[in-house]
Amino acid sequence: MKAKLHAAAGGVALLTVSCFWISTVAAELTGSAEIIATVKATILAGMAVLIPAMTIAGASGFSLGKGWKSPVVQHKKRRMRIIAANGLLVLLPSAYVLAGWAAEGRFDIAFIIVQTLELTAGAVNITLLSLNMRDGLALRRKPARAVRAG
Repeated sequence: MKAKLHAAAGGVALLTVSCFWISTVAAELTGSAEIIATVKATILAGMAVLIPAMTIAGASGFSLGKGWKSPVVQHKKRRMRIIAANGLLVLLPSAYVLAGWAAEGRFDIAFIIVQTLELTAGAVNITLLSLNMRDGLALRRKPARAVRAG
């Protein structure tokens, strides 16, 4: 049950971050201030989905990995720490600031810099979440005894 919850939460987190990233790029390509502002507001509101999904994925993952010596599990744990720090220190504050600036129609150089930082951090999290999903699927395919001994 815990493994299914972990997989579902991780999938929701990856899908949510990917949707945020793709929506941002698509909005920027339109050049429409109204669309950009709508996307930024929606991303900020979407944190109500992303934050619980990340929390559940992280907590269940650490619980599932407790006692495992596998290098794969250790890599997943290290990646999750980076994902969480990146989310809390870069992505969440960026979402908040960009939504406010976009609502004000402020699309200056500061907006562009923070937007670039957010897209970069988002791409990093998409990559790390994807690697964790790949490794999680690989762990499911291996016999549990072989992985625990690894």
